[in-house]
Amino acid sequence: MKKIILLVVLAALVAGGYYFYHSLTTGPKYALMQAAKATQTHDMAAFERYVDVNSVTGSLVDQVAAQGSALGLLNPGGFALRGALQLLKPQLAKAARKEVQTYVETGSLEAAAATQPERAVKVSMLGMASKVVSADSKFKDVKYVNEQGDQALVGIEFTQPKYDTTLVVELKMRDRGDHWQVTEITNTGELIKHVARLEKKRRFGN
Repeated sequence: MKKIILLVVLAALVAGGYYFYHSLTTGPKYALMQAAKATQTHDMAAFERYVDVNSVTGSLVDQVAAQGSALGLLNPGGFALRGALQLLKPQLAKAARKEVQTYVETGSLEAAAATQPERAVKVSMLGMASKVVSADSKFKDVKYVNEQGDQALVGIEFTQPKYDTTLVVELKMRDRGDHWQVTEITNTGELIKHVARLEKKRRFGN
């Protein structure tokens, strides 16, 4: 009987080890590591395997456009920016995709911003994102991974030295069968409002 019990325990450990290894090589965390690696190797094709750029940028435009006074605090001409976002969503989503592609391929935010076409209100999605996760921000931790079937919510914690705090960017991911892929940043709007409050406190002390 003891041998049988020992064999069951060993089988469970082997199975657990396999699933642990499988999660490390196919799960949401692995996909994010591969996306990060793609930005370091400037491989847009690999990046798009793990990030649905069209879906992410489309959602990003929607969430940024929904913000009012927060845009005024974080971006010069923020109220005009809000109107431009609402009117020009298809063009802005396309331009945002080009920004992301240029950033991945060059590693330069300046080069990415320079891809923006000339228009009355110049809008940079990466520029807006940099208000939340700035150039001096550092990755701190994967705060949580909540998997439900073929979807997952992943919280990525970053430092924000300008305000002496940390922020959690929440990513929605989908299981594509042989890999996971980011489809949305779910809390962009909330982060913009939170950072706007921090900026207001920094400037005016309330």
